[in-house]
Amino acid sequence: MPLAKGLHHVAIICSDYEASKRFYVEQLGLQVVAETYRAARQSYKLDLRLPDGSQIELFSFPEPPSRPSRPEACGLRHLSFVVADLAEAVTELTAKGIETEPIRLDELTGKRFTFFKDPDDLPLELYEA
Repeated sequence: MPLAKGLHHVAIICSDYEASKRFYVEQLGLQVVAETYRAARQSYKLDLRLPDGSQIELFSFPEPPSRPSRPEACGLRHLSFVVADLAEAVTELTAKGIETEPIRLDELTGKRFTFFKDPDDLPLELYEA
């Protein structure tokens, strides 16, 4: 039996907290669970929920270092969201002014996917169920 039972959350440190908050809440439609300001760290923590119950934590820290390269830097390569209809999701992002790459086909699974980015250039993926 696997130790992990599922994915609870992914944590993202953003350079512009307000821009990232708008992107994930208003553009992607994630639900705000809690927002906390931690004065000792001069940092916000925003807990966001996806419809399946998994969460994204957005953090702000004073002067965080930049990501070394994209996307093959050691560490998180990209964050992928499952969607029911990829073409519909791409149309919705495009209408909100968010650019996506051309839709591709996963040669291993036969599923369609595409990439886009958040305000800090973090690679995000839409993967069709």
